[in-house]
Amino acid sequence: MKGRDGNIHRGRPKEGMPAMISHLGSSVSVINGMMMAKRFQGKTGFVGAASSGDGMTSTGAFHEGLNQAAVEKLPLVVALANNQFAYSTPTSRQFACADLADRAAGYGVRGYSIDGTDLLACLETFAEAIDRALNGDGPQLVVGKLLRLSGHGVHDDASYVPDEVKAGKFGGDSLALAREMIQAKGLLTESELKEMEAELTEEVETAVSDAQGEESPNPATENWNALSTGELVERMF
Repeated sequence: MKGRDGNIHRGRPKEGMPAMISHLGSSVSVINGMMMAKRFQGKTGFVGAASSGDGMTSTGAFHEGLNQAAVEKLPLVVALANNQFAYSTPTSRQFACADLADRAAGYGVRGYSIDGTDLLACLETFAEAIDRALNGDGPQLVVGKLLRLSGHGVHDDASYVPDEVKAGKFGGDSLALAREMIQAKGLLTESELKEMEAELTEEVETAVSDAQGEESPNPATENWNALSTGELVERMF
């Protein structure tokens, strides 16, 4: 990591360092492109989704992507995990509004602010957001308040997170709390939960293996021509 003095600094980030933000803001524009392509093809009944942490919202790419989605009324649901820290930068140094979901109004989209450690609240809110997106209400911004319980990577011990924050309302383990709620309400037994987790783990590992086994793109053989057709222009305008 290069500091303000121009030197490379190793080890954990220090409090007060320049804001650490995510490159994932550009994912919104990628999903926008996919949804626009479906629109050109005359396809309906779909919802696009983008997911990241609060640091994503500190990028220009996020602003441009969400603004485009709002103008085009795209059926997009953006899920933001308000981790309380974008790497080592606390939210108080990222945005001045009272709640990250307040930003939604500036784009003309609907915003939701929920407890990200409450499984039922998450399910109910996303069900509503997806339904509204499907029915022409445009992009939906869902912000779940929680705490990233580990560092940003193996090099980060997260010692910049105050103990009182770890012990606060959003400091619980979302997965552990979800398991407790599911079992308390009798929705699934312990064995059923383990079976489901094993199936999902296998599905993820298979998907990763398939992706890693695919041939990488070759820039030398790709067709870089940009094409525009009268049919596409008519659909756009």
